[in-house]
Amino acid sequence: MPQFDPTTFSPQIVWLIISFAILYWFMARIALPRISDVLDTRQERISGDLERAEELKSQAQALADAHDQAIAEARAQAQEVVREARARMGEEATRRQAEVSERLGSQIAEAEARILRGKEEALSNLRVVVAEVAQSAAERLVGEAPSDELVGGAVDAAMRERTS
Repeated sequence: MPQFDPTTFSPQIVWLIISFAILYWFMARIALPRISDVLDTRQERISGDLERAEELKSQAQALADAHDQAIAEARAQAQEVVREARARMGEEATRRQAEVSERLGSQIAEAEARILRGKEEALSNLRVVVAEVAQSAAERLVGEAPSDELVGGAVDAAMRERTS
């Protein structure tokens, strides 16, 4: 192989230096500036994207804070509405309970009055029936009917004795 021939090393080294210099000049003047421009453009785009992302993050955080505050305000309003509704319902329940108590009190009083009238009526009817039975029994036993006043007095005395 001719590359390994020591007599041709000098020209090969000269051509190596010339090729390296041309390649170095080409890379330094043409390729590296373009690569540098592409890297700078990419870095600017990345920096811009990061700044924009940071702005969007701060805006999102501000919106999240506003949303949280709106939710807190809505909860506070809902709690106030519930508190007012409970108060109204409590007042309404108290009012209705008073009305029902009043109505029941009047119905109880009316029922007691009817019971008392019924009791008095039953007792007066009972007095008449007892008087008739007593008069009839005395007439059968004695053979003569006692007077209405005598039987009425005896029945009244017996009834007073029973109720006291």
